[in-house]
Amino acid sequence: MKLLRAFYVSMFLSALLFVSCAQNNGGNENSITVDQLREMMKTDSNLVVLDVRTPQELADPSLGHIDGVLNIPVQELEQRIAELEPYKEKEIAVICRSGRRSSIATGILLKHGFNALNVEGGMLQYRATEKK
Repeated sequence: MKLLRAFYVSMFLSALLFVSCAQNNGGNENSITVDQLREMMKTDSNLVVLDVRTPQELADPSLGHIDGVLNIPVQELEQRIAELEPYKEKEIAVICRSGRRSSIATGILLKHGFNALNVEGGMLQYRATEKK
């Protein structure tokens, strides 16, 4: 009986580990680097860039913004999701300051059926890798 219980506990822990690892890999599937973003901006005229920072952050000259972006702060995204309906069939690259809020926003967009990609490292990485 103890052997059987140990077997079941072992199987349960193995399954839990497997599910946990599978979920961790899923985050990268919908992420791109800033280099990939730059390439997409050059080659894909249908690409939509959504900046989910606040308008104050966009106006801050320290990181600035990418010309032509749409701006909906992540805090307002659920309530303003209808504004993105015209872009439902397009690829949307989501960016913020560091990649954290854009990751959350990417999840929201995916939940609503959009084709969204999180830009890893955000504007910090974008500016740090900019060729002057």
